[in-house]
Amino acid sequence: MDTPKEKMKMMTLDQMKDKHIGEVGTKDRDKYEFDLKLEVLGEMIKSARKERQLTQEQLGELVGVQKSQISKLERNAKNVTIETILKVFRALKANIKFSVELKDEDFKVA
Repeated sequence: MDTPKEKMKMMTLDQMKDKHIGEVGTKDRDKYEFDLKLEVLGEMIKSARKERQLTQEQLGELVGVQKSQISKLERNAKNVTIETILKVFRALKANIKFSVELKDEDFKVA
């Protein structure tokens, strides 16, 4: 058991991720970061839909998909095509900016 004189070692979030998930560039870390970005994407879609006071059913009609697909997209954007994501953001009249990284080059598509 720690004595009062022993201090707990502080770690940054990045240090904790490095230790428990893997360092940047490793397979596990890349998968974690990718999954996290997709989760954030679903939340962004949900937030934009609510700001525009649309139901999932109404957004689905604008996009040409069922309400259940909008629900799945908001919860988990993993199994959706980029085309569907673009349709959703167009229907929401949202500005879209993608950044694609290939090797050491960045490409931006607006």
